[in-house]
Amino acid sequence: MTRAISLHNVSKAYGRSQRAVDRFSLSIDPGEFVVLLGPSGCGKSTVLRMIAGLEEITEGELLLDGEPANHLAPRERGMAMVFQNFALYPTMTNRANIGFPLKLESPGQDHTARVENTARMLGIDSVLDRYPGQLSGGERQRVAMGRAISRRPSVFLMDEPLSNLDAKLRNHLRAEISQLTRELGVTTVYVTHDQAEAMSLGDRVAVMRGGRLQQVSPPREVYALPENVFVAAFIGTPRINLLQAVVHAPLEGRMSIDLGRQRLPLPEPLSPDHQLLRIQQGRQIIVGLRSEAARIAAPSQARPGEVALSGIVEHVEYQGHEALVHLNTGSQPAVVPDLESARPDRAAQRRRRAAGGSGIGGGSGGGVGVLERLRERATGHISGRVVALDEPEPDRGHPAIRTPDRPAITASDLVVRTGPDMRLRIGGQVPLLVDLAHLYVFDHYGRRICPLPKDIPGFDV
Repeated sequence: MTRAISLHNVSKAYGRSQRAVDRFSLSIDPGEFVVLLGPSGCGKSTVLRMIAGLEEITEGELLLDGEPANHLAPRERGMAMVFQNFALYPTMTNRANIGFPLKLESPGQDHTARVENTARMLGIDSVLDRYPGQLSGGERQRVAMGRAISRRPSVFLMDEPLSNLDAKLRNHLRAEISQLTRELGVTTVYVTHDQAEAMSLGDRVAVMRGGRLQQVSPPREVYALPENVFVAAFIGTPRINLLQAVVHAPLEGRMSIDLGRQRLPLPEPLSPDHQLLRIQQGRQIIVGLRSEAARIAAPSQARPGEVALSGIVEHVEYQGHEALVHLNTGSQPAVVPDLESARPDRAAQRRRRAAGGSGIGGGSGGGVGVLERLRERATGHISGRVVALDEPEPDRGHPAIRTPDRPAITASDLVVRTGPDMRLRIGGQVPLLVDLAHLYVFDHYGRRICPLPKDIPGFDV
């Protein structure tokens, strides 16, 4: 038997402090494998513990097979949990550890056959009579999984079960978990901060940030169509290149994206995705380019949809089967809070100075401050501020073009994949071709504009 799980606007608060989980909604089908993915402290383990009944739900509703379950005690939910630190009893043999929950459920019965079948399934039948301290980390995690499986639960809850193991063993056990859960057909909720685990294991991946759900989609869609810049930055290795930019859309002439010292001209006629960028004229945007969206090649080798840039080689990472080339294109990288240290909010400082420090009253400057705060609050209600940018400093004669006195950029801002045999000189300038079909554009608040969001009303692609 397996179960459906539904969470409706579930929140968890500890005292008067900030909520660990805020209005989290997710529905999981019977037999589905869903991964909760996010950085440390984003609330994913708290969600798992609320499903298990180990944490009380502050607000919202948990449904199991369509029935309210907030009031159910953990033992009444029919779930089994695998913890990060194994949580085995050191004074019990592995056989006793696996059989312990069975002994609690039905004391007096002989559970030898079920324990041995479970151990055989996990390949640990030869160590049943040893103690956990006599096993390797991988064997202990198998014992912990065996203890969960032996109960024949309706739901598996796994809280970063592989994070304490070395990389090679993690890869091996990841494949075993995937095969095992599919054979058993049990609904599984798996928590991890490792995107490789999430992408390889999950039927769907739910990305969290700051206690809120950012996106839930199949792994391919999370990578190819991130809903905001945080998801785009968190998924993918190497991380997506995020550059600050401004749309240049003259009434006459070709539309382009200004990266500061270089421009990406958009092909004509404009695609539906690129048409939507026209309304961003003069606004700060974020351009996202994955490392496979650009290649080192001369403009004469451009394919349809590719445009030329250039960059200076700052560093080359040799990976064996490929090389990652770090380039300086003169662009300004965007900062994603929660993944790195945010820069000072110069735009907010300028708005406060314009409003006389109060943000209300004081003429038009105060009105702009109020409107901006309302806009930020509305955006934060959806997903929180997911990007920190400096506002553009437009030239008066050309409102969409950055002023030339911007600070010099010395660090690399673009990472490109190449073959392992390409020889590049550090400090040398190389030509680049960017495939605009794989271009991501996000607005000032980090929401995806391009590729076109699915929920734009009245826009027929």
